Amino acid sequence: MLKNRSRALALLLLATFFLFFLFLGNHPLLEPDEGRYSEIPREMMERGDYVTPMLNYVKYFEKPVLHYWLTALSFKLFGAGEFASRFWPALLGVIGVGVTFRLGATLYGTRAGFFSGLVLATTWIYFAIAQINIIDMGLSVFVTIALAGFLMGAKGDRRNLLLFYGGMALATLSKGLIGIVLPGAVAAAWILFTRDWKLLRRTLYGWGILLFFGLTIPWFVAVCLKNPEFFHFFFIREHFLRYTTRIHGRYEPAWFFIPILLAGGLPWTGFWIRPLAGFRESGERLYLFLWFLLIFSFFSFSSSKLIPYILPVFPALSILAGLKLDRYLSHPRSERIVFELVGSTLLVGLFSGALLAYPFFQDRFSPGELLRVTVPLAGTLILMLLVVWASWKKNRPHALVAALFIGAFGACLALKGGFGFYGTFLSAKETARIIETARRPGDMIVSYEDYDQGIPFYLKTRIVLVNWKGELEFGSGIGDQSEWFISREDFMRLWESNRHMIVIFREKRYRDMLAKGVGNMRVLGRSNEAVVVTNRPEEGKK
Repeated sequence: MLKNRSRALALLLLATFFLFFLFLGNHPLLEPDEGRYSEIPREMMERGDYVTPMLNYVKYFEKPVLHYWLTALSFKLFGAGEFASRFWPALLGVIGVGVTFRLGATLYGTRAGFFSGLVLATTWIYFAIAQINIIDMGLSVFVTIALAGFLMGAKGDRRNLLLFYGGMALATLSKGLIGIVLPGAVAAAWILFTRDWKLLRRTLYGWGILLFFGLTIPWFVAVCLKNPEFFHFFFIREHFLRYTTRIHGRYEPAWFFIPILLAGGLPWTGFWIRPLAGFRESGERLYLFLWFLLIFSFFSFSSSKLIPYILPVFPALSILAGLKLDRYLSHPRSERIVFELVGSTLLVGLFSGALLAYPFFQDRFSPGELLRVTVPLAGTLILMLLVVWASWKKNRPHALVAALFIGAFGACLALKGGFGFYGTFLSAKETARIIETARRPGDMIVSYEDYDQGIPFYLKTRIVLVNWKGELEFGSGIGDQSEWFISREDFMRLWESNRHMIVIFREKRYRDMLAKGVGNMRVLGRSNEAVVVTNRPEEGKK
């Protein structure tokens, strides 16, 4: 079946769709990202304004608009809930697997392409980000489309360059100029190293350039005309200053992404470490090497780092791993795989041991709570290793590769339990439920010195923030926001007045208030570290 390209792609997409969409909406939105990236499109729909992104009803220009548009579309189709919120990251993840298959199959054959796509789908970091409503999956997929389109257009049908330009445009609408920088740098470096100067003229494709500007220019012009402050904030602060300074407080050392790469690539890490060294083998291998190296280096030297940033390197690594597995099955006696197996065994074994030991070396949760999450995952990985090595010892290459993929697939299913666990303590949904049950018309909803991004989404209302601006600082300075961003002193005056309030405190802040003798604090409920308090008297009492 894997010799038939259409059937192989259909099987791959079906398996990936099942893996990514199973139980997708079964846990609440995770703080802070899922609350933020759900609330912005919800407010767009409420206001009927799809040009200006707003968060908690103030302008929010940190990212472009495409992800918000897509999420708003899924809200219209499925309702504003958890499944709809995560629909596009999951679907884009499936598309990214398909694109990786297409490129791998074009370069190295259908089976290699199939293995490449399946490796990507079951790589932990890729799978995990396909389960979360953040922008990075969209950026990664569109960069993958651009880079795949460039290579296929350079080596074959020039019309594939439409994918290069279209992918860059969609990546730019997802996360800004990085959508041009990453694919452009890889393409330029490959031309430079291969010294194939004819590609410069070939890849300057007029229809592609028109497609790029046709997709990107309309929104950027519209948002700048409607919001004159957008240009400086977005292009200067959020691009140049974000990359070169520590303005966002996300500085990490240059080696930060190395452990992320090793752990996030599990259980496949061992299968692309050595293939990376073979970049001199062909122009295509060099292209995949530059794809990895330049993107990884770009983010490593940035002054702003977050774990999902390096997601775009994994399609290239997955193709290298898929090629290795394909060659092993074709020539099991000559294509040595021991190095890859030993590398993956060491990393997977170390991680499995950590999963089983960690519950006993922390004091936030009971060991039993964590073991219910970690034991299925560690058990699946250990079982996979046992079957893999047994197959290797018996010289059964097909059974070995099957065990790897079944184990990787099972490990991803086991990882889903982790999302449910995180939802028990890293979500604002229960806090919002407490408020929703108690609030009355006219109540002021207040968050004291903190901000849970999911509260406005679940309550479908704006909240007042006390002594906190955070990422809303820019928007808080546009227009009169004085009644929505208030000081501690203003809060106390309101509290002691007749204005009915429901306030979210963190436990420590609540205890500080009690210690200061603040009265009339009636607790409505608790959710993890949040204490929901009102100054409104109980019904029937004065």
